[in-house]
Amino acid sequence: MGSLFTQQEWSAELIDDLRQLVRLSVREDIADQYDWTSVATVPLDKQGAANIVIRQSGIVAGVQIAEVVFDEMSINGEVRNFVADGDVAEAGMTAVSISASAIDLLTAERIILNFMGRLCGIATQTSEYVKLLAGTGVAVYDTRKTTPGWRRLEKYATRCGGAVNHRNGLHDAILIKDNHLAACAATLSGDDGSDVIGEAIEKSRELIQDVVAAGNPIDAAMPIEIEVDTLEQLQIALSHHPDIVLLDNMSNDQLRNAVALRSDVAPEVQLEASGGVTHETIRAIAETGVDRISVGALTHSAKSLDVALDWTSLGSP
Repeated sequence: MGSLFTQQEWSAELIDDLRQLVRLSVREDIADQYDWTSVATVPLDKQGAANIVIRQSGIVAGVQIAEVVFDEMSINGEVRNFVADGDVAEAGMTAVSISASAIDLLTAERIILNFMGRLCGIATQTSEYVKLLAGTGVAVYDTRKTTPGWRRLEKYATRCGGAVNHRNGLHDAILIKDNHLAACAATLSGDDGSDVIGEAIEKSRELIQDVVAAGNPIDAAMPIEIEVDTLEQLQIALSHHPDIVLLDNMSNDQLRNAVALRSDVAPEVQLEASGGVTHETIRAIAETGVDRISVGALTHSAKSLDVALDWTSLGSP
């Protein structure tokens, strides 16, 4: 089954996010002043060239970061990429070469490495989960458990690692979770959740129609997803035919029963397993027959990959 969500590309919106983060990073590092260590120790006219080297094997993401950092910091220099996002990098591989004044390179070094290390780390972590599902036909999805301000960048990195993007935010899909049901239960008809689930789905469907009719530029096919944690809740949800049902923290036996129930009642509905997914558990979850597995750890628990800057030349202009 294909994804119902927009997939993150290296887009103008992503680059704008990156530029804002680079400006914040520059403010953190040099405020309205200078890199005094470099100014004190390096001649102003000294030029430099360096390679950005991937010190650990992993998946590349963010090779265009150096170019954006140079532009945002008004660095007059050259950037050359030797790999593409999504490539497998062996330890010691040169990803990017950069040249400019030595002081500019030293000032920009940590900013570039922080961004590249973070994105490569997410792509590498994602790839490890994706590999564990080889041959199952089950997709790995990311979540909104991202670093504030980094949403587009981190979701792009999960795609570089082979995952599929879940919703980007609260604006591009409806995902009815347990807290939504609890909050609206008092105003809807059910007091045990039985009617609340159905009414929440139908009210969501009506809202989309009303907002589209009012001329709001949203997608009339905006997906509706609802979270359930029991088979009884699933039965009710399936009778209202949402696009996706999220099966939260179910055991593998429950997941198998959920798949059988879906096949009987509403075979068009996609089933998503979620909750506490690890390297050790993801394969068995996939083998229950669910369509997709969402993994918050792709972003919230990824370790930065070791990326470093190595000088290749230093000299006068």
